[in-house]
Amino acid sequence: MEPRGMKKWRPFATMPEQYIGLQEVINKQAEVAQPVLTEEQMQQINFTLIEALHTNKQVYLTYYKQGQCITETGFIQFVDSLGNLFIFIDDVFELKNKMRLSELIDVRLA
Repeated sequence: MEPRGMKKWRPFATMPEQYIGLQEVINKQAEVAQPVLTEEQMQQINFTLIEALHTNKQVYLTYYKQGQCITETGFIQFVDSLGNLFIFIDDVFELKNKMRLSELIDVRLA
């Protein structure tokens, strides 16, 4: 039985800075370098984006962000090849997302 007024020992509560630092190290280890695409792959991505835009087909977008490759599904709303950007509406929140074409790694029709 514990004496009254004594607090239980909580190992992580006393050192959040060290814990956060450790979490950052773990996250850094999970990071990958951005894949470098060939000219051909970039053209293929462009064609697929434009096809999806005109046919209003759903796509799987894989893009690189902060050391990770992320895949989302959505619909392409706008493509500006010269301005290096496109807009897609994601399936989950139905929000408009503006993104750089240069962040894309892969686009496939769903």
